[in-house]
Amino acid sequence: QVQLVESGGGLVQPGGSLRLSCAASGFTLSSRSMSWVRQTPGKELEWVSSINSGRGSTSYADSVKGRFTISRDNAKNTLYLQMNALEPGDKDMYSCARGGGGGRWFKDGTWGQGTQVTVSS
Repeated sequence: QVQLVESGGGLVQPGGSLRLSCAASGFTLSSRSMSWVRQTPGKELEWVSSINSGRGSTSYADSVKGRFTISRDNAKNTLYLQMNALEPGDKDMYSCARGGGGGRWFKDGTWGQGTQVTVSS
């Protein structure tokens, strides 16, 4: 019933930009804090960014602060991640997750399948 479907990943050169989308169904996105997380195969999930319910305050991992922007469109029940100035270290599978930072997204356990981001010259 609850589903998160990511899109927008792809191959970009260092310094390039991508916008990831996460379409939510089965719940009202605006009523929950939401996060973007990423994972390299064989390694643990890394929290990237969160947007709070209510007024939608945002937070970011230090590694992406100033380059990534999280947002949502409540009418479309969709979460976004605008990624600018991409670096090779940003190459990962990116998933949206229900819940905010501090491990709350992991406790919730609701994740999407992910969309691959590759940064290479």
